[in-house]
Amino acid sequence: MDTRTVTLNGQDFFLRQWGDPALPKLLMLHGFPEYGGAWSDLAPYLSDRFHCIAPDQRGYGQSWAPSGTEHYAASALVSDMAALIAQIGDPVAVLGHDWGAAVAYGLAMFRPELVSRLIIANGVHPVPFQQAMAAGGAQSEASQYINNLREPDAAQWLSAENFAKLEKFFRHGMGLDWMSDAQMQQYRTEWARPGRLHAMLNWYRASPLVVAEPGKPLTDLPQLPRDKLQVRCPHLLLWGPNDTALLPEATQGLEEFAADLTRIDIPDTDHWLHHQNPQAVADAIRGWVPPEDQSS
Repeated sequence: MDTRTVTLNGQDFFLRQWGDPALPKLLMLHGFPEYGGAWSDLAPYLSDRFHCIAPDQRGYGQSWAPSGTEHYAASALVSDMAALIAQIGDPVAVLGHDWGAAVAYGLAMFRPELVSRLIIANGVHPVPFQQAMAAGGAQSEASQYINNLREPDAAQWLSAENFAKLEKFFRHGMGLDWMSDAQMQQYRTEWARPGRLHAMLNWYRASPLVVAEPGKPLTDLPQLPRDKLQVRCPHLLLWGPNDTALLPEATQGLEEFAADLTRIDIPDTDHWLHHQNPQAVADAIRGWVPPEDQSS
């Protein structure tokens, strides 16, 4: 792995990279509460076939972290990564997990010329996810934590006692614990950078998605422009079936938005599949990407 800082839209962003720069590019987008280093488990299994590029996204790690929720609208987050792809050479394959999946979907839907292939690992398209969260059923119940993370004082109580509550949420709230104490300390170091945790939480606050109370479905949500939310490139959905935060219903109907969709489950994994079984995740990606897209 090597690292560098690049300027995107006039701001500094920190990147980690694995593999020969002459290989096809794979842009790897992390979610909450991770950072670009979260791909350190998976990237070594792919770096002989791809030049893996993992940025700390806006508000995370060593990248630009402006204050103010308005800086974390989806259009701004997508613009960051569109600027990065323009620098590294487009189009590229994009892999997104959790909130990184939201940015990856945004790139594929609104900047399709930049994305050759879309890979999502336990992440969700906005329409099926909003439908599931609005239904008042199991996904609504599983997503109640989102409202907690949107609270104005969330950064304060999550960071108290050396990030005790955030650690509990991370290691036990969304699946099985997979990390070592040394890895946990690396995450604490990233979370403790000035203003970062509040910035990370602004991703939740800026999102227009609404979570219904369990048993109280919402019926008055605005209609999303389905014709503008299509994924037209080949799309692979990798899924850890034991995820407790994102349930299978959150991806029901995805085929309506991705005509060229392949679904692959990674057995005995949950939300953190890229940490729990990186070999299986890498094998699934290798098997799905044609050989001509894996060579220089």
